[in-house]
Amino acid sequence: MDTHRVHAALPEPPSQQDEEKKGEDKVFGNIFAELESMELPLGTTLRSIYDDQPNAHKRFMEKLDTRIRNHDREIEKMCNFHHQGFVDAITELLKVRADAEKLMGQVTDTNRRLQEAGNEVTAQTEEVIRCRIQQRNMATTVEKLQLCIPVLEMYSKLKEQLTSKRYYAALKTMEQLEKVYIPRVSQYRFCQIMAENLPKLREEIKDISMSDLKDFLESIRKHSDKVGETAIRQAQQHRTFLSTVAKQAGLDHYTKPVYSLNGRAHSHMSNGVLMEAGDEEDAEDEILTAQDLVDFSPVYRCLHIYTVLGDRETFENYYRKQRKKQARLVLQPQANMHETVEGYRRYFNQIVGFFVVEDHVLHATQGLVTRAFTDELWNMALSKIIAVLRTHSSYCDDPDLVLELKNLIVIFADTLQGYGFPVSRLFDLLFEVRDQYNETLLKKWALVFREIFETDNYSPIPVETEEEYKVVVSRFPFHDAEIEKQSFPKKLPMSQSVPQIYSQVKEFIYASLKFSESLHRSSTEIDDMLRKSTNLLLTRTLSSCLQNLIKKPHIGLTELVQIIINTTHLEQACRYLEEFITNITNVSPETVHTTRLYGLSTFKDARHAAEGEIYTKLNQKIDEFIQLADYEWCMAESDGRASGYLMDLINFLRSTFQVFTHLPGKVAQTACMSACKHLSTSLMQMLLDSELKQISMGAIQQFNLDVIQCELFASSEPVPGFQGDTLQLAFIDLRQLLDLFMVWDWSTYLADYGQPNSKYLRVNPATALALLEKMKDTSKKNNIFSQFRKNDRDKQKLVETVVKQLRSLVNGMSS
Repeated sequence: MDTHRVHAALPEPPSQQDEEKKGEDKVFGNIFAELESMELPLGTTLRSIYDDQPNAHKRFMEKLDTRIRNHDREIEKMCNFHHQGFVDAITELLKVRADAEKLMGQVTDTNRRLQEAGNEVTAQTEEVIRCRIQQRNMATTVEKLQLCIPVLEMYSKLKEQLTSKRYYAALKTMEQLEKVYIPRVSQYRFCQIMAENLPKLREEIKDISMSDLKDFLESIRKHSDKVGETAIRQAQQHRTFLSTVAKQAGLDHYTKPVYSLNGRAHSHMSNGVLMEAGDEEDAEDEILTAQDLVDFSPVYRCLHIYTVLGDRETFENYYRKQRKKQARLVLQPQANMHETVEGYRRYFNQIVGFFVVEDHVLHATQGLVTRAFTDELWNMALSKIIAVLRTHSSYCDDPDLVLELKNLIVIFADTLQGYGFPVSRLFDLLFEVRDQYNETLLKKWALVFREIFETDNYSPIPVETEEEYKVVVSRFPFHDAEIEKQSFPKKLPMSQSVPQIYSQVKEFIYASLKFSESLHRSSTEIDDMLRKSTNLLLTRTLSSCLQNLIKKPHIGLTELVQIIINTTHLEQACRYLEEFITNITNVSPETVHTTRLYGLSTFKDARHAAEGEIYTKLNQKIDEFIQLADYEWCMAESDGRASGYLMDLINFLRSTFQVFTHLPGKVAQTACMSACKHLSTSLMQMLLDSELKQISMGAIQQFNLDVIQCELFASSEPVPGFQGDTLQLAFIDLRQLLDLFMVWDWSTYLADYGQPNSKYLRVNPATALALLEKMKDTSKKNNIFSQFRKNDRDKQKLVETVVKQLRSLVNGMSS
C-alpha cells in the first residue's frame, strides 16, 4: 500500500501539449471549483462553459468525467489507506461486543431493578402531582367561589325579599346585583341567566305592586265610610268639647276644629281632652288614625317601586285617574237616599273617608297627589254634592229628617274644613236647605193648625178654679181686669184653640231655632231668620188655615163670632211673640233692620174675612127664611097679623145679634145693618119678581104688616150703638113704596117727584110702575072696576093715567 502511494505521486515530464493541457485543466479546474463552491451563480459559470470555445461542452464533459475518475481514484486511495485501521477497529469492536453485551445485560438488570424500585416512587409522585393539581384547582375554585358566593347570596336575598313581598328592597338588591356583583363574574353562565332574569323580575314586581295597588284602591273604597265615620265622630267630639269650654269660659266664638285622623293633631288635642269631650267608653276609638283604619303600605311600596324603576309619572297618572273614578262613584247617591237619615249619613261618611285618605296621601307622599289635584277633586265633588243635596232635599217632607240633614251637612263641613278644604258653599247651601226646612215645618204646622181648628168647640173657655185659670194664663198671655175680678167659675172670651195656637207658634219658633244652631251665624242673623220664618207661619200657613176654616160650610155664625174673638186675642198676643223671640236671641227689637212680625195684619185679614163670612151667612140664612114665604098674592084681605116665616126670621135675628155682644161694636152694627138691608132688598125683590104677575091690595096689606114687624125689629135696637132711626132707614124704600100704594097718593107722588123733600123720594118710578101693572092685571081679571061701581071705573081710569105718567117718567129717566 505504501509503495503504491509512492508511485502515484511521481509526475511525468511536461510537454507543450501538456502545457496546453495544463492550461485547459486549470481553466476547467477553476470552473469545477466554482461549481463545487456553490458560491457564484451557476448561470454565469455554465454560460462561460458554452460560450468560450466551440466543442467546449464536449470537452467540459470529458473533463468532468476525468475529474470524476480522479475523485474516484482519490476515494479508493483514501479507503485503501484507512482500510487496515478500519479492520483493526472492527476487530476491537468485536472484542468489545462481548463486554458490551455483558454491560447491556447488567444495565438492563439494573434498569429493571431501578424501574421496580421507582414504580412506588412514581406512583407516589403521581399522587402528589394529582394532589397538587387538586389543591391548585381547589384554590382556584375557592377564589372563584369567593367572587360568586356574594352574587348567589344577593340573589338568594332577592328571592327572599320577593317571597316576603319586600319589593322596594328587592329592587335595591337588583340594582346592586347589576352594578356591583354580576360584573365581577359575568363570564359564568349562571350570571348571564341571572342578568337576563332581572328585567323579568322587575316587570313581575311592577305587576305585583300594581295588583296590590288595585287591591288597596278597592279596600279604601270599601272602608271609606268607616274612615269618614271615624273622622266625623272625632269632629263631633271636638265640637262638643269646644262648646263645653266656651260655655265654661263664657266664649261665643267658634274655633276651627282639629282632628287626629290624619295623624296631624295639635298638641292640645290629647287623648285626655277627647275623653272629656266624648264618652270614656270610646276612648280607644278617639285616637284612631288613617293608618289604623287603612293599610297605606301598598301605595308607598308601589310609589317607591315605580320611582326606582323610573316610571313614577305613569304610576301617578294611574293613581289619580283611578281616584277620580272612585270619586265619581262615591259622589253617586242611592236613589232612595232621601228617605232616611242613614242614607245621607252613609253618603257623607263615604265622601269624608275619601278625602281623608287623599289628605293623608297628600301629606305622607311627595308628589303622588298635589294640592292642586285635591282641590280639583274637591271642587268637582262640591258641585256634585250640592246638586245631589238640592235634588234629594226637595223630596223631604219630614222636618225632622231635614233637620238631621242640616246637622249632617254642618258636621260634614266642619270635618272637611279641619282638613283644609273650603266649605263656604256648603254653608250657603244650608240657607237653601233652611228654606226647605221651613217649608216642611209650615206643612207640618198646617196640619197641626187644622187639627186644632177641627177639635175646637168654638165656645169660651170655662175655668172652674184658679189653678185652671193659671194653667190657661201660663199657656197664653191673657190679662183682663174685669174677668180677673169675677169669681169662679167663669169663662174666658177666647176658645180653647187660642192658647193651643199660641203654644204651637212658640213650638214652631223653637223648631226653626234648631236649624240655626251650629251655623256659625251671629245672633242678629239668627233673630232675622226666626222672625222671617215666623212671619211665613203667620201670614201664609196660619192665615190660610183661618181662611179655609172660615169658608167651611159647617162653620156657623156662632163659630164665626168666636173666630173673630179668637183672632182679636191672637192679634193682641203678637207683641208677646216678639218678646219671646227677643229673649231667645238676645237681640233688641230696636236694632236696625230688625224684622217685625206681621201677625197683626194676618189676624186682621182673618177677622175681616170672618166678618165678611158672617155677613154672607146671615144673608144666606135670611134667604132661607124668605124661601119659606108663602103669600097668597090674590087674597082679598090680609090676615091681620104678620106672616109666620117673618116672625121666625126676626126671632132668629134677635138671638143671633145677642151672640154678637162679644164682637167689637162696629162688627155687630155692620152685621145688623147688612142683615136689615138684605132683608129689605129681598122683600123688595119678592114684590118685583118677574114671575109674579098679579098682586091684590089684600096682599099689599099683608106685606105691609110684615114690613111693619121688620121696622119694629129695627127700632128695638137689636145691636146697641145705632143713632136714632139709622137701622130703620134700611126699610125706607119699602115703607115709602107701600105707603104710596096703601094711601093711593099718586097725585102727591107725581107732583113732588124729583123734589128733595118729596114724601116718596125713595120710590123709583120703574118700581112703582112694575107693581102698579101687577095690580092692574089683577083688576082686569076680576072685572071689578068695569062691572060694578062707577067709582071703581073712575079709579081704573086713574090707574091707567098714572101708568102712562109713570111710563113717561121711566122713559125720561132712560133718555
